[in-house]
Amino acid sequence: MNDQIPVSSALDEETARAEVYGLLAALFYAAPGGELLAQLRVAVTEAPAAGGFLEEPWRRFVGTAREMSDEQVANEYDALFGGVGKPEVYLFGSWYLSGFLNEKPLAALRGDLAALSLSRDETMPETEDHFACVCEVMRYLIAGDDVEVANLTQQQKFFSTHVQPWATQMCDAIAAHPKAKFYAALATFTAAFVSVETQGFDLMA
Repeated sequence: MNDQIPVSSALDEETARAEVYGLLAALFYAAPGGELLAQLRVAVTEAPAAGGFLEEPWRRFVGTAREMSDEQVANEYDALFGGVGKPEVYLFGSWYLSGFLNEKPLAALRGDLAALSLSRDETMPETEDHFACVCEVMRYLIAGDDVEVANLTQQQKFFSTHVQPWATQMCDAIAAHPKAKFYAALATFTAAFVSVETQGFDLMA
C-alpha cells in the first residue's frame, strides 16, 4: 500500500484510490491487527510522481506506524474511539453535521444507499454514517463491477454529500487530540486525501 496519486495510468489511479479508501475503512473501523500493521511498516513511502501532495503525509504516517507497537496502536484506538459511553472522538457523520447521533444526515445517507441498492451488513454494530462505512461505499463506487452504480458520477455525488462535508472536521478533531499519535498521523493523511479527492471532483463540475 503506497501513495500512488497522481500516477501515469488512469486505471492505476482508480485502483490506488480504491485501495486508499479500503485502507482507511479498515483502520478507522477497528484497531488494526498485526498483519495490517506489518504491511504498513514495510510500505513504500515514495510516490511515483516526486513531490506529490500525499507523499509527505503518507511518509509521516508510515513512519509513525514503524515507531509504535501493535499494542500501543490498539490502546490508542480504544482510548480515542472505544470505551463505554461517549468516546473521546466521534467517527460518525451525523455528529459533525448535526451535533447529534442518528439524526437527519443518517436518514439521508440511508436513502441514498437504498437508491444505490446498498445496505448495511446486519452484523455490523455501527451505523452507516461511520467513517469506515462511507469509505467502504466509496471503494465500491470506484472498484465495483456494476457500472450503473460504480462510476464517477455516483462517486462525486456520494462524496460531496456524505464524505466531504464532515471528514476534514473529524480529522482535525483527531489530529488535535492529546492521546492521538498513530491516528493523528492517519488523520493528517486522510485530510490530505480528502483534499485531493475534492479537487479531482471539482474539476468534473
